[in-house]
Amino acid sequence: MPQASSVHSVSIKSALVIDDHPLYCDALVATMESAFNTRRIRTATSLAEALQQLRMRFSPDLIMLDLNLPDASGLSGFLKIKERMPDIPVIVISAITSNDIVQSVIAAGAAGFIPKDIGRQSFHEAMQEIWHGKTYVPPGYTMPSRAPVADRSVETISRKIAHLSQQQTRILGLICEGMPNKLIAYEMQLAEATVKAHITALLRRLGVRNRTQAALLVREVSIRHSLQ
Repeated sequence: MPQASSVHSVSIKSALVIDDHPLYCDALVATMESAFNTRRIRTATSLAEALQQLRMRFSPDLIMLDLNLPDASGLSGFLKIKERMPDIPVIVISAITSNDIVQSVIAAGAAGFIPKDIGRQSFHEAMQEIWHGKTYVPPGYTMPSRAPVADRSVETISRKIAHLSQQQTRILGLICEGMPNKLIAYEMQLAEATVKAHITALLRRLGVRNRTQAALLVREVSIRHSLQ
């Protein structure tokens, strides 16, 4: 029984769980209540609902966030939550566990990344690590090799964005808002294929591989205002 004692040594008073799968969400709530004696737990099934909860003067001890929400894509949901609650630990829970995703989430400031298929005991241990100030990453995650890193200064990134076309700049802004290609095409009255072509070009210009990295890059240098 020492394991149970170790688990209960951590007491988490309140939490916000954001996940659009009701069964998984309920299971997470039940686990938090039994393992960490968490009594104030609110849930949300979308980013909009989560932000509404946080506007209601609810300041949880931690936030658990599924990246794949109906109204968010990539890191957009995480970034908006952190923007709203910068001092609250945000733990990302996801079924997608590629090194790129984990790396992007941790680089953006997540307190940890917990795979959805994690076992109960491993979940307890992960939460305890996070609660004690450590950053949890899943077993098997390998730190990226120290390849030459592109200059990420505000001046350099601003210059790269300045060389985007007007449409590409607007598309980048919509990407940072979490819009999928179909909605971007609708918003800009363009064919979806045209939007994809613009995105390919702007990713190449910024020197990143995907939409998530592009949004993270913009966030890192705090120049989102230049996309208006």
